[in-house]
Amino acid sequence: QVRMVQSGGGSVQAGGSLRLSCAVSGANFRLHAVSWYRQAQGKQRELVASISSDGTTNYVDSVKDRFTISRDNVRWTVALQMNDLKPEDTAVYYCNLQNSRGNFWGQGTQVTVSS
Repeated sequence: QVRMVQSGGGSVQAGGSLRLSCAVSGANFRLHAVSWYRQAQGKQRELVASISSDGTTNYVDSVKDRFTISRDNVRWTVALQMNDLKPEDTAVYYCNLQNSRGNFWGQGTQVTVSS
């Protein structure tokens, strides 16, 4: 069974930084892309960043040059370093992995940025 356990997040003032981490088990981590999504209150869940099995990264335009996604293929973790946070980054953040067995999500982590 694939499990994705998140840690990190919290509250910060605008301009601050936070780091999210996602620990993966039950899947061959090295073979799969992992993504971070977020869902703000009253809005649809959106893709924030993804990292492929070979380390290629992609970001939504609104977080480019502020967020960095990375993976550790030894510890089977994916991190999202978030710098220069803005109030509009406030949301619940989820890590995600998709494979032939399904679509798997972390438990969600609240990130709150105050102005």
